Amino acid sequence: MNGTLNLYGDLFAELNRLQESFGQSLRPGAASSIRAQSRRTFPSINVGNTADAIEVLALTPGVDPAELQITIDKGLLVIAGERKKDSPADSENTATYAQERFSGSFRRVIALPEDADTGKINATCRDGMLRVTVPRHEASRPRQINVS
Repeated sequence: MNGTLNLYGDLFAELNRLQESFGQSLRPGAASSIRAQSRRTFPSINVGNTADAIEVLALTPGVDPAELQITIDKGLLVIAGERKKDSPADSENTATYAQERFSGSFRRVIALPEDADTGKINATCRDGMLRVTVPRHEASRPRQINVS
């Protein structure tokens, strides 16, 4: 029961984040550039599909692939990790006056369709691009039926 409560708590937190983000984007004068993205939208993701698989691409520059945590639970794909701060530390002679690059912990949750075969997920990371491929169950893939 506790695991179920945690799943729903995570799901509701993600839904609240999406609602807040959507509401902010509708405000007059809302910034629409990449600079306006908050840390809660890192990493940027694209989700697409083919007849055979669901593809999730996450832009993860500056993140050590060994530090990425990819989990699946009850149809939710979770990508989590941390991007270390790489800007020079403030000192007596230097002070940061603008910081657009996000650093810190992040977590993204993606709901997968029912036909996802979560037992065969593959993840690769190259040049700051994380690719997670989730195949579809064989029975749900399109196939040609011969008429006799």
